[in-house]
Amino acid sequence: MSDEQRIDLNEVAPAEVAEVDLYQKREKIYTRKIEGFFQRLRLYTGWPLLIGYFALPWLEWGGRQAILFDLPARKFHILGMTFWPQDFSMLAFLLIIAAYSLFAVTVVAGRVWCGYTCPQTVWTSIFMYLEQRFEGSRNQRMKLDKAPMSLEKFARKGMKHSSWLFVAFMTGMTFVGYFYPIRQLVPELATLSTGFWQVAWTVFFTLATYINAGWMREQVCKYMCPYARFQSVMFDKDTLIVSYDAKRGDPRGSRKHNADYKELGLGECIDCQLCVQVCPTGIDIRDGLQYECIGCALCIDACDSVMDKMNYPRNLISYTSEHELEGGTFHWLRPRIIGYAIMLSIMTGVFTYNIINRVPLEMTVMRDRGELYVETADGRIENIYTIHIVNMTDEQRRYTLNISGLEGAKIIGNSEPIVAAGGDLTVPLRVNAAPETIDVPSKTIHFSLTAEDNPDLTVTIESRFMKPL
Repeated sequence: MSDEQRIDLNEVAPAEVAEVDLYQKREKIYTRKIEGFFQRLRLYTGWPLLIGYFALPWLEWGGRQAILFDLPARKFHILGMTFWPQDFSMLAFLLIIAAYSLFAVTVVAGRVWCGYTCPQTVWTSIFMYLEQRFEGSRNQRMKLDKAPMSLEKFARKGMKHSSWLFVAFMTGMTFVGYFYPIRQLVPELATLSTGFWQVAWTVFFTLATYINAGWMREQVCKYMCPYARFQSVMFDKDTLIVSYDAKRGDPRGSRKHNADYKELGLGECIDCQLCVQVCPTGIDIRDGLQYECIGCALCIDACDSVMDKMNYPRNLISYTSEHELEGGTFHWLRPRIIGYAIMLSIMTGVFTYNIINRVPLEMTVMRDRGELYVETADGRIENIYTIHIVNMTDEQRRYTLNISGLEGAKIIGNSEPIVAAGGDLTVPLRVNAAPETIDVPSKTIHFSLTAEDNPDLTVTIESRFMKPL
């Protein structure tokens, strides 16, 4: 390396060299309240989530709670359907569809999920609103925190934390209400007559909400959420991200309202810092795309309000793509999006088909491995089987068991089992057949189980019938 290429660190400005202590104390972020188009849009996305979360456990369907994950009974009621642990493959498939949907949205519009519908963002917004209601504006909150303890400060802090705990308690209780009947849980909690685990989980989720949304806030997004770390690999040059147009905005600088910024050699950014003050994660979007950005568009609304006052064009900060910032055009249709669309269409179609054609009945057939066959006194052949039946409906049912694929075969045992609602039953039985009807040592047979009161509830399982060589 030549002398001209060497850099003397002592000659570099302090702003260009900084040490970051990963264990340094968190600096509290005081956000400024701002109104605008995107913040109204966030209300339309956040409120349905809140209303749905708090209201769904109270809805009834067919005489029971519409959505209830009854873990002790191993029943998962979702509207008119009841799922069992045997249906967990469907849950896994649904989670895969949700993940692919998130990836597809990220390719198109960046972290809009984080900014508009993520529970951490929605609940943090509620807590920030309550903080502003009881402690005042950004400057008032900063002054209040620096002021010595007084009766007014104690009262304001107390009301804020009381409101936080109330929202956190309602959140925790509602969450437990998805696993324990909420119409039973609420009076039990009110009279302190509920069980230990109901209280323990309510307290746990109350504290989790209170800490995550009230105290940790942006740290959950920055350090705990894995999505923040890998979302950038899904971006391309046509992904819509919140970006600052440096060509328009730089050089930054303050100026009088009616001054010609071009004559002053300045860009359109007046360096008011409003975009930084409204950011819930405390970043400066003008420094470029950062993984801490959750795409909430608060900085867009803040900047647009300043541009309106200065009579400058809007969208100095906007949802845009790298191609557009470089003077190109945004492309909606591109191979990655088409691929996601095709995959999502296929997976959603398969999932919907499986749900519609789902039979709430399960049967397994196990042959006796210890004794392949038995020769009876009259010269016939018998095989021994164990049938396990799971009735995944809410009614007791009688079933009829039949066998096919083996001419003249007879079932010896309980061929009309009765299974309790949501229960299972193990039935030992034998299949008896004449040896002359079996042309191979191992014959394929089929067991069919059908509900007597509903022919649509039927399942067929393949097995083998063995005879001497």
